[in-house]
Amino acid sequence: MSTVLEIPRDRGVFQLSIHVRSEDIDEQNHVNNVVYLRWVQEVAYGHWNALGSDELRSRNRWVVLRHEIDYHAPALPGDEIIASTWIARPEGPRQKRYVSIRRSSDNKALASACTEWCLLDAASGRPKKVTAEITSVFGLKD
Repeated sequence: MSTVLEIPRDRGVFQLSIHVRSEDIDEQNHVNNVVYLRWVQEVAYGHWNALGSDELRSRNRWVVLRHEIDYHAPALPGDEIIASTWIARPEGPRQKRYVSIRRSSDNKALASACTEWCLLDAASGRPKKVTAEITSVFGLKD
């Protein structure tokens, strides 16, 4: 995936504002790579929690199957970041999610991620098919 992701205009995109904190900075004086992974998860959960109803969230859980992150430029102390996320069409219980992490001041691409999640039935803990009810919450239309 080593290219910068373009944020789509034809589907629901969720954005999260992030302020780089002092504890995010490593010995090279930029944001540590592990922090980007935390941001990927934060924007994913933020998206689900902001758009999914309490009832929908109570019946369903998501677990990560895979994270793939490309780093394009460093985030620095004091930067304001925008993490944008959107989903692809599901394949059974699997759902790919894309994340673009950019610096607010100049829209510079800092990182791109493609993650794969699996939908679980909250009661049984077993995988279940991602339905149109869920994809429509995220802005995907059939």
